[in-house]
Amino acid sequence: MKLITRKYIVIIILIAGMLIPNQVFSITVKQEEELSREFMKYVLKHVELIEDPVIVNYVNNVGKRIISVIPPQPFTYHFYIIKDDVYNAFASPAGHIFINSGLFEAMDNEEELAGILGHEIAHVVCRHISQKIERSKKIGLATLAGIAAGIFLGTGGAAVGASAVTIGSMAAGQSIALAYSREDEMQADQLGLKHLTKAGYSGLGLLSVLKKIRSRQWFGSKQIPTYLTTHPATEDRIAYIGSWLENNTKSESRTSSKACYDFTIAHTRLVAMYGDERAALRKSQIHIDKHPENPMAHYGYALILAKIGNRKDAIAHLKTALEKKAFDPNILRDLGRIYFLDGRYPEALNSLKGAAGMVPDDPETFFFIGRTQIELGKLKEAISTFEKLIAKNPDYTPALYFLGNTYGKLGELEEAHYFLGIYYKNNQNYKNALFHLNRALKTIIDPGKRSKIEELLKEISEN
Repeated sequence: MKLITRKYIVIIILIAGMLIPNQVFSITVKQEEELSREFMKYVLKHVELIEDPVIVNYVNNVGKRIISVIPPQPFTYHFYIIKDDVYNAFASPAGHIFINSGLFEAMDNEEELAGILGHEIAHVVCRHISQKIERSKKIGLATLAGIAAGIFLGTGGAAVGASAVTIGSMAAGQSIALAYSREDEMQADQLGLKHLTKAGYSGLGLLSVLKKIRSRQWFGSKQIPTYLTTHPATEDRIAYIGSWLENNTKSESRTSSKACYDFTIAHTRLVAMYGDERAALRKSQIHIDKHPENPMAHYGYALILAKIGNRKDAIAHLKTALEKKAFDPNILRDLGRIYFLDGRYPEALNSLKGAAGMVPDDPETFFFIGRTQIELGKLKEAISTFEKLIAKNPDYTPALYFLGNTYGKLGELEEAHYFLGIYYKNNQNYKNALFHLNRALKTIIDPGKRSKIEELLKEISEN
């Protein structure tokens, strides 16, 4: 889309937003939850999510810190990272918050991440999208969800396919009506800043990240951030936030050293493991040349080396990182993971168990412990590891596959079919899910598992 066309769309959106009074259009909480389910179907069909538990859990923890200071909500909030270089972040109805990996990669600290999340949370709290949706028999919630998804995903990057969502969906007029207005943005900033300061952030991060997003537009029309077209009035917002910060001298950050470390780990993994390989390798080489004593420089370099297949040097740099930051569970976990990928299973198990002893709730550590136990022929120990992992992290889908597979190797087919059925259902592979779940239902005796199977079969039939 040409730059001038984008500008006209933004102008039309702004004007339309001003003409729609608050509370004219509204839906119930139940309808908003239904809309959210449909919205998620569209989004998940067109984007690739980063499911790295270290990164996902970190972003969710920052989001939950902000959620903890707001009034009780009718929704459970969830936070996701979309693998896409385009600068974008958005919130769906009923509390699903998305941030693109490109925008996260551009951030320098937790304050900036919290600033964006706080703003998106405020959109949900204010129910800006639900207030704009007319209760109409002519337009169903599924269609409206598709239109909203098309707006927020934009027309570039991972959302190329999603742009078709709005086409033919009574798009033009209704799309404008669903977009954020200037007033929505200002209200979300005001409320977001209030929540951020209550949560112990300064608010400076929101200002600095908005300036980064704005600066991106000067790189050419193809790189205009989707965020700028879905979140209008950026200049006014920057001016307002700057003024607010000047008048709120008490807004000092209470971000701890642990929070800074957690951001560094999550950000380093994001850049090294999910960013552009050449760019990540170049940045890591520069970083390690400038800061050879920094363990995180060696950690990041090791991750990108492992990604491109140079596991020998990756292991060497992780050992160097451990020398500088002894007993760091993240470094130990990734050392164990790379040992595993290199087929050095006894060494992998030793490193992974060391990490698990320090962080007993880290799902990726236990996932690779289980996989290492399989390779060492310790199948019953692997089953115990995976079951404990799933009990604490029921949404950790990869573990379901290996648990089912391991049960199959031991000849316990009813359990194998049960866990493989859940795995395929979670991955929306309904054909295989039906096969395994129906097989499990014939033989499984456990009433809780039978009830779970029947629930899953019902959900599949509704899709």
